[in-house]
Amino acid sequence: ANTPGMIAAVSSSNGILASGISGIRKIGTNENLTIQDLTHLGSCTKPMTSVLIGTLVSEGKLSWETRLVEAIPELKDNIHRDYHTINIWEMLTHRAGLKANAENWWGHGKVELKKRRLLIVQENLKKTSHITRGSYHYSNLGYLIPSCIAEKVTDSTWESLMQKRVFKPLEMKSAGFGPPGTLGKTDQPWGHSRSGKVWQPRQFDNAPALGPAGRVHCTIADWAKFIAIQLPKGKKIGLKRATLDKLITPTGTYAGGWIVTERPWGNGVVLTHTGSNTMWYAVVWVAPKIDRAFLVVTNSRDENSHAVCDQMIGKLIKINQEN
Repeated sequence: ANTPGMIAAVSSSNGILASGISGIRKIGTNENLTIQDLTHLGSCTKPMTSVLIGTLVSEGKLSWETRLVEAIPELKDNIHRDYHTINIWEMLTHRAGLKANAENWWGHGKVELKKRRLLIVQENLKKTSHITRGSYHYSNLGYLIPSCIAEKVTDSTWESLMQKRVFKPLEMKSAGFGPPGTLGKTDQPWGHSRSGKVWQPRQFDNAPALGPAGRVHCTIADWAKFIAIQLPKGKKIGLKRATLDKLITPTGTYAGGWIVTERPWGNGVVLTHTGSNTMWYAVVWVAPKIDRAFLVVTNSRDENSHAVCDQMIGKLIKINQEN
């Protein structure tokens, strides 16, 4: 495929079973992609944020029904009353009546990150969105707000909570945030966006404030460790079965960071998500009934990325069926 590079893998409860790589880290160099390279997951960060919230629910620090102004009372007089009673689960399932994005993800850059996130929430909830609460409306903002609640109850940043509660227990040593690698170097892959017919390499990412909705990077093997949480013998990191089940019980078709659907090749219920920061594209399909997951990441994004990745997922599923 004419993408700069691609990494694909089939995994199970025990980790990667098979993988393939092609292409380069950055157009214009001869640095080949390797299986140990970091990949940017974009919105495939959302199931990770949901699991983080799940650890706090499992410990009784929060509940899925925790309402915004009950968790952060100081917002009450500063946000539209439409948002006073939206709860964590509505936000994680994109049913809280929130607009897709904050107007100012890069705002308040000099303010400490926890405060910055809260300021962005406050400013973006001043006016009603006119989106019906209870209807599905995909929202990055809807992943920022529960993370602000988590930051408030733990007095810790989302980043440090992710490291402590998700990455460390799962031994995801490569996991981090933002563009992979050293700025200006090709020690890791760069993302690429299309300018006409030419791929432009870019070492850039979403604003740090948007972290909970889409800024995680890690190796494909470490991503598979996270995905194994929902596979039969994967590590559960102290999550109760009820919490794990809740995370994949959809309202409509969307659960805690997962689109939930059914496929014959997965013997029933399967989970999927895509992610992109406009310079990378990631797709995952998880089939708990057959103990398999199928993962593809390309270090580029254009209008063909989804089709290219979907084709590769199809090939991986076929390979798995034949073996």
